[in-house]
This record gives sequence, C-alpha cells and structure tokens, in this order.
Amino acid sequence: MLQTLPVLWHLARLKARTNLEYRSGLVIAWVAQAFGYAGVYAAIWIITSRFERLGGWVWPEIALMLGFHVFAYALGACFTLVQLRGMDELVRRGGFDALLVRPIHPWLYLVFSGFNIEYGGHFALGLLLMFWAMPLLDVTWSLPLVLQFVGSIISAALLTGALLTMLGASAMVLGRSRYLFGIYFDFWEIARYPLTIFAPALQLVLLTVVPLAFMAYVPVAVILDKPVPLLGGWAWLATLLAGPVVALLAAFYWRACEGRYQSGGG
Repeated sequence: MLQTLPVLWHLARLKARTNLEYRSGLVIAWVAQAFGYAGVYAAIWIITSRFERLGGWVWPEIALMLGFHVFAYALGACFTLVQLRGMDELVRRGGFDALLVRPIHPWLYLVFSGFNIEYGGHFALGLLLMFWAMPLLDVTWSLPLVLQFVGSIISAALLTGALLTMLGASAMVLGRSRYLFGIYFDFWEIARYPLTIFAPALQLVLLTVVPLAFMAYVPVAVILDKPVPLLGGWAWLATLLAGPVVALLAAFYWRACEGRYQSGGG
C-alpha cells in the first residue's frame, strides 16, 4: 500500500493540473455553483424570516447547518461523485475490464485519477456560512467540541463518499446505476432542512436506511446542544461513527459487486 501512495498522489495531481489548464473556466464554474446554492439558501432564509423558526431552528443555526452540509459534501464528492457516476458507462463499454488488470485497485484508481477540484465554490460558500453563523450562536467552543466538530465533518465526508461508492458499484451488477444517483440527490436535498420538520417515518429513514441526517442535521444539533430524535444522548457518538461504519459497509458492498461482475459482454 505504501508503494501505491506516490502513484495515487501523482494521479490526483495530474488530474488537478489538467483542470487548471482552463483557470478562467474553473473560476467561473466555482462562482456559478456558489450562486446556484446561494439561491436555494436564500429561499430557505425567506421562509425562516417569515416564520422566525423552521423546525425549532432560527436562521443562524440553519445557516451553520447549510454551511456544514455543503462543505462536508464537497469534501466527499471531490473524490467520488463524477468518478462513480460514470461507472455504468465504464461497465457497458468494457472500460472497467481494463481497470481490473491494472496493478492498482480499481476503486483507488477511479477516485484518485478523477480527483475533482471543481468544488471550490462549495468550499467557499460552506466556510462563509459557517464563519458567519458561529459568532451569532450561543456556543462555548472548547477543545472537545472543536474535535467533535472536525470529526463530524470528516465523518460526513466519508458518508458521502461511501454512499456514492455503493451507488456506483451497483452498476457492476445492474449494468446501470445513474438513476440511483437521482434518488440519492432527492434525499440529499431534504437533508438540508432540520429533521424535525418531517414525519417520524421519514426521520427514521434519514437516520437509518438513507442516513443523510448525519450529513449535517445531527452533527450541528450536537454542536448546538439540541435534542436529536431517536438518538438522544448518543447523537454525538453516532455522528462520529456514521461515516466510518458506512465506509466499511461500502467496502464490503464493492467487493461483493466486483465478485458478481461478469464484464460488459455478460
């Protein structure tokens, strides 16, 4: 594995340098993406301003959650989204067969050779929202709380990468998986709102089957010392474990799908 690390670093750097060949286009894409998200967040701000609270959350609390959500998502997606979303094309055209005979694990080759630096707008918007909201909230930052916050972001990024990996791996068995990404983003969008505005059944789904509540709601609720449905006092531990546990499941799922893969020709 240690011998592979320099190769993975070289692949990621090569991809980044390729994207940097068109710097103007890259910056325009960052700005456009940031404005796209800002438009959605503005709509949430208008609703919150009209009713003062949304699910018991005031606007600075929601802003912190939105910033956390987009930042953690970008951190996981820059390694996985574009690469894994193209898995069905790789399978159908036989390109995945070529990856299987390379000396590097196909998942590692995919994620590092496709490392995507086009999430600059996501990171900037996420940081802006979080740094704007934090001074407005009654949070006493201590070292354990800072470590909890950082660990939660890493866990949420792992969760993003793991779920996208499982969706992409499904192409090895189903032949097509792109439609699964559409379903994922339907849940991803509702995960931007406080969990408490949804019915208990949907809350349960977002905490278990599609655990996207751990993308932002649960981690930020822990930081703000707010009650979390179903998890109660265990929310702080659950938010730290969610990402690593789902990542482990994703590794098993990838291996199981790879074991059943029969190449693009069937």
